[in-house]
Amino acid sequence: MQQLSQWPLADRQRINGVFTDIDDTLTTDGAITPDALAALHALKTAGLAVIAITGRPVGWSEPFASEWPVDAIMAENGAVLLRNTYKNELEPNKYRHKQLSKSYLQGDAVRNGNYVRLQQVGQRVLREVPGTLLAQDSAGRETDMAIDHSEFMQLASEKIAQVVAIMQEEGMNATVSSIHINGWFGMHNKLVGASWAVRELFGRVLREEIDSWVYVGDSTNDQHMFEAFPNSIGVANVRRFAAQLEHLPRYITEYERGAGFAEVAQAVISSHMN
Repeated sequence: MQQLSQWPLADRQRINGVFTDIDDTLTTDGAITPDALAALHALKTAGLAVIAITGRPVGWSEPFASEWPVDAIMAENGAVLLRNTYKNELEPNKYRHKQLSKSYLQGDAVRNGNYVRLQQVGQRVLREVPGTLLAQDSAGRETDMAIDHSEFMQLASEKIAQVVAIMQEEGMNATVSSIHINGWFGMHNKLVGASWAVRELFGRVLREEIDSWVYVGDSTNDQHMFEAFPNSIGVANVRRFAAQLEHLPRYITEYERGAGFAEVAQAVISSHMN
């Protein structure tokens, strides 16, 4: 991982869109920090697309999709697109005009069937791995399940591994974020969700323009994005997961969490002024 200061000016000047994780990337101690929120505003004011992509549930994400200056939030690791449209298309930066819509990557029948299976797997995890608890945001989940490992309780690494093994045995995708163990049925992940978002929002193909996007994240469930994006950045707290990451971000910020995201935003915006 190179220091963010080594990110070439020419590469930064090509950036016209930002994908970002939320927990421990935009947020610090569970809340978005003023500098990170100001950075989102600055990016949108500069005319960049901004899409947050998270393992958090739909119900948790909806108020932030409405309130934050973002084009969309991809919830549940890319399964649900919460997008903002505008009553006055001539003033897209007037956030008070935003209207929120919700789209699903999976069809209704598949999603409903998977939901039943998710509840069954969740109960198996609770039975077989002592001390596990469903994430407190579980009531807002529609396409995945989550076990808390660091948000409101601490789960030992061997138990995290046991939960992941059960999910995979049940035919699920499983990934570990900075706070939760997420599991879902389907082949989607953050990268699949990002590609879907670019197609749905802008009618374009992400892989054909990936050099003009940057991704900012902090943990193991960001690996697909770190691998795919030439401009991939970890906020400084990504170091705690470095030993578990097969694919590291190309660059790393000086500061952690929201302050680190603000560094990235400043690096992009300043390059557009040259």
